This record gives sequence, C-alpha cells and structure tokens, in this order.
Amino acid sequence: MTRLVDVLVIGGGQAGLAAGYYLRRAGAHFVILDAQDRPGGAWRHAWPSLRLFSPAQHSSLPGRMMPVPPGGGYPSAADTVAYLADYEQRYDLPVLRPVQVHAVRRGGERLTVETDAGAWQARIVISATGTWWRPYVPHHPGIRDFQGEQLHTAGYRGPEPFRGRRVVIVGGANSAAQILAEVSTVADTTWVTLRPPRLLPDDIDGRALFTLATRRAQGGDGIGDLGDIVAVPPVREARDRGALKAEPMFHRITLDGIAWPDGTGQAADAIIWCTGFRPALGHLAPLRLRGRGGLIPVEGTRAIDEPRLHLLGYGDWTGLASATLIGAARTARQTIVEVLASLGVSSGLRTSR
Repeated sequence: MTRLVDVLVIGGGQAGLAAGYYLRRAGAHFVILDAQDRPGGAWRHAWPSLRLFSPAQHSSLPGRMMPVPPGGGYPSAADTVAYLADYEQRYDLPVLRPVQVHAVRRGGERLTVETDAGAWQARIVISATGTWWRPYVPHHPGIRDFQGEQLHTAGYRGPEPFRGRRVVIVGGANSAAQILAEVSTVADTTWVTLRPPRLLPDDIDGRALFTLATRRAQGGDGIGDLGDIVAVPPVREARDRGALKAEPMFHRITLDGIAWPDGTGQAADAIIWCTGFRPALGHLAPLRLRGRGGLIPVEGTRAIDEPRLHLLGYGDWTGLASATLIGAARTARQTIVEVLASLGVSSGLRTSR
C-alpha cells in the first residue's frame, strides 16, 4: 500500500526536527521518517566527551531553548540527545522509526519514497539525512599496508583503548583538537594537519563565528584570521600543557607508522582520521541530480533540477552553517516558507528569524 502525504521529511535529526516544527506550526500534512530506532540523530553515535561549540542558549532549535547543562558550560553529546528527544515529544512530531529509506523516484505529480516499511508518495520531499553516515578518509600511499589500527572520528568512543600506545591524529578542525586533547592524556600523540591549526581566542565561540559568517554571507566583513578551532575547556587545557603542537601532513603511511618527504618517520600503533564527512545522498541516486563534486545543484535548499526536492542540514552548501543546531533552525524556517508556498499554503512565517 502506498501512502500519500504532502511533505515527507527523510531524517529525524536536528534538521528534520526543525523542519517538522515549522510544518506542524503551519498545520501541514507531513511525516518524518527516521532510520534510527531512538531520537537523537547522529548525536547518539558521537563520543561521550564531545562538546558543542556554543553555550546551550545559543544552540537551540526553534520554539524551545536547550537547557543549560548541570554546572554550565558547553552541552555534551548526551545533553544534545536528551534535548532532541524532548523536543520531538514536546511538539508531537510525527516521526516514524526505524524506517530505512532506500530510494526516492519520480512518480508523476508526486515523488515516490521507497522504504523497508512500504512506499510513500509526497508532493514535496525534504532530505535531511546529514553526513555522519558517510565518514571520509582521504587516500594516502600505503594506507592499506599499515599494520596498526585505523579508525575515523565516527568510530571513536574515548581515549582508554589507546592508553600507552603511539597515536597519530589527522585533521586540523574541532573534532581533531577535541580528540587529541583527551587522547594525549593517556597516549603518545602526534597531531598532523594540512595547514597550521589556528585556535580562536578563549572568549570566542560558536556564537561569534555564526554572527561573523552571517555578515560575510551578506557581503560584510569576513571572519578574517580569527581562527578555526573553538577553545572549549579540554582544548584549552591541552594547549596550556603543550599538547597541541601540530606537524605538517606526512607523505606516506608505512607498515608501522608515517613518513614525511624528507625521509623522517614516526612509529604509530593507531591512526585516527578526523577528516570529515560527505553528504549521505545515496537514497536520491535514482533522481540523477548530482553535479560536479558529487553535490546536487541547489538554489537555497531546493534542487534546481527537481523543485519538489529540498536538501536541509548538510552545511553551507544548503544553508549557512546548516549542519549546526542554530544554523539548521534558521535554514529550516526559510525552507518551509518556500515549501508551503509551492503547496499553495500560507505559512504565516517570515522569511528570516
């Protein structure tokens, strides 16, 4: 049996819930399909010590502030999961789980969404599957020959498995800095980056970054040389004990470590790849929309070659900082205004927050 719906959202993480909030507020006929068996999205799979880059009051979805964690400070992954679960329940969002979406296809006036729980037909589909499910590890000579352990950020769960070992951490962004900060307390670590990492001043966090990025997107002053890495408390502590010294990118991976172009090497028992993610878009393959670089050309969040499809929460590609909580909230608002207009429904929402 094929079910009919006006709007179908794929993904029940932060972006999908933000879209659901505005759809619920407008009285739309919609459903959210989530592949996970519990609320929380990708945050459920993050390592326990992961911290947001902004205080709770600046890391919230529309309509409900994130509670300040006990003791204050930056919310953890567990705090964020609890918040998303409460948010979903508070607004009675129609999330069906676990439902795995296999494919989205054109089907006349509607898009057909094929799942392991049957098929839906929707006038509008919003893909909000994020990136966590597609960890990216760049190819390096010798990567398959390394005899030690290799894992990506997505598989990291904490420092204890690395106690007493020699660990190479690859990547120059926030995840690498946070993982390095705690692994370096139990292991001999080497930090390797493409470019010299830059820490933000201690009084700058995600709030300022979002404001500056917004200004840049609007044609104003850019971020300049502020830096890339937010100095959350564990990172500050690692910096103060001298653990944040980075080496340039190695040339190749050896059987038992890494080597630089000048012939020097470093032995390693493990390599942790903090090298980012790619958008999880496999379910959209039947639409044949991808352009150069594997991304789908969009105008805002709407796919240019399939206007019944919107992509939400994948980063700057589909909205300024839309892979963050506050960015997802702002992008979702504009998206739902456009979605409802295409359905001939007045949203009652302004186009900016």
